[in-house]
Amino acid sequence: MSVPPLLDTNILVYAASSDIRASKAQLLLTQPFIVSVQAFNEFANVSRRKMGMSWQETRTAINDFSKLATVVLPVDTAIHTLGMELAERLKLSIFDAMMVASALRAGCSQCYSEDMQHGLVVNEQLRIVNPFIE
Repeated sequence: MSVPPLLDTNILVYAASSDIRASKAQLLLTQPFIVSVQAFNEFANVSRRKMGMSWQETRTAINDFSKLATVVLPVDTAIHTLGMELAERLKLSIFDAMMVASALRAGCSQCYSEDMQHGLVVNEQLRIVNPFIE
């Protein structure tokens, strides 16, 4: 049995928006996926700051994402430590590195993200896939 892909924050943001990428993002939410609490933290920030969502709308969206997810991964010290190492080694932002660390820890072979380098393979295990590239 293969491990579902991890979805980066931008997938959640697009799924909750009227952006042209919303339908593709929403389609990804209909398939098995893993999400990190880190993505929920980032989504809450973006939804309030950039999307103008209320606190209740933000809570509802995160609750809906949580119910759809196959697994919701916590952010713990081991993920944080790995994320710091990946950020330094791969020159990733700390936020992207935490997503990659979560995906590696979960055993994912794919991480869907628009923010990271499409096709990047990390630790010979995880491939970054931009689902919006046609």
